[in-house]
Amino acid sequence: MATDRNTRTLGVLVGVVLLMGALAWASVPFYNWFCRVTGFGGITGVADAGSDQVLDQMITVRFDASKDRGMPWEFKPEVHEMKLRIGETGLAFYEAYNPTDRRVAGQAAYNVTPYQAGGFFEKIECFCFTEQVLEPGERVMMPVTFFVDPGIVTDRDAKYTHTITLSYTFYEIDLPEEQAALAPDGQTGKNLN
Repeated sequence: MATDRNTRTLGVLVGVVLLMGALAWASVPFYNWFCRVTGFGGITGVADAGSDQVLDQMITVRFDASKDRGMPWEFKPEVHEMKLRIGETGLAFYEAYNPTDRRVAGQAAYNVTPYQAGGFFEKIECFCFTEQVLEPGERVMMPVTFFVDPGIVTDRDAKYTHTITLSYTFYEIDLPEEQAALAPDGQTGKNLN
């Protein structure tokens, strides 16, 4: 009798541990999906084309740029703010410069504040969708095409938003395999000099 109870208790405990492990494993992808769908945490939407409705109401979009501590690039927005009509397609550029003597790969993380506006900020094209690789001394202008969904004006929380800030942070990453093969002297990692 005691052995059956111990075996059952052990089975329940193993099941709980496996369930908790599965939930922990799934939490990051689920959270990312939730943020993309709802705009929670300032995650933006992605659109195939611009809005089919443009309102007379104006909104200000500010642009912010930062780098992770180890990222050697210079990175900044071309303009710090623009005003456009809600639903109008905007085009902004960020400048990146690699002052080092080596090829450097980077990936941009982004968010929008205030967070309640994230679900209404739609990117059509963005440099942040792909990895960026800059050669030594290379300077590039990287575009982001976007619009603010007209649905923002009827949303209970976001309708009072008059200014949205789009922020990017660039992180150095390992060179993609095809780029690493081209690196001189076998330099493949991000912390080489």
